[in-house]
Amino acid sequence: MKTYKQQVEEAVDFVKHHVKHPPLIGIMTGTGLGESIDALKINKVLDYGEIPNIPASTVQSHHGRLISGTLESIEVIAMQGRFHLYEGYSAKEVTFPVRVMQAMGVRHLILTNAAGGLNLSYNPGDIMVIEDHINLTGENPLAGPNVDEWGTRFPDMTNVYDKELAAIAERAGRMCGVQMRTGVYAGLKGPSLETSAETRFLRQIGADAVGFSTVQEAVAAVHAKMKILGLSIITNINDPDNPTADTEEGIVEVAQQAASKLSVIIQEVAKDLAKK
Repeated sequence: MKTYKQQVEEAVDFVKHHVKHPPLIGIMTGTGLGESIDALKINKVLDYGEIPNIPASTVQSHHGRLISGTLESIEVIAMQGRFHLYEGYSAKEVTFPVRVMQAMGVRHLILTNAAGGLNLSYNPGDIMVIEDHINLTGENPLAGPNVDEWGTRFPDMTNVYDKELAAIAERAGRMCGVQMRTGVYAGLKGPSLETSAETRFLRQIGADAVGFSTVQEAVAAVHAKMKILGLSIITNINDPDNPTADTEEGIVEVAQQAASKLSVIIQEVAKDLAKK
């Protein structure tokens, strides 16, 4: 039976056969945000089903495609659709794309997601730059034997999200008229949405937004020594004193409406990196 490392290497060998230039930037698109990479000049599209060992993306609006191309002259690899713990995948399966990106040469990782707002000053459609996260999933992709060539056994997590990339994203958002926020993202396992009591708890421990993704990928990316930018589209507001029922369709609709703005921000980040 192949080890996890061998499975990643097999996938990388396949992708390298189709993607000729090492990517500098990696992008993971969240729910309803597949169009956030519209500015990408596409060179190659691979369905996940073509790539050895990669899981299948089963969630609505997650297209399940690896896309390579250029953005502001920088080589980019984008995963149009991610994997979640609530789909039944392990933390290592969720972070499989991060390991592929690491082996491909990615040094900057942009993680996007659709998130519920906990901070009552937020509004649907706002974009929150993630300054830190709280992992409440009970899972960690680094559990088990460490692959020393991938990273240290106990990576420091005090500065997960890169402040310079965050500042670029905030400036870009303001330039295109987007209400930008900065806050803490709480990652839960899902798929059930939060109770009112859970929402109060999350607010009390300092979370500004909540979702079912991102934290596993961020941990793996820190292990890989990548610089990380996290961007959350606030799709709804969780007010425990005035609760409203949220639906997947409604969340996806708000995310899709914000995808074009997110595309501009990602393009501006690439433009800034291209100058260096």
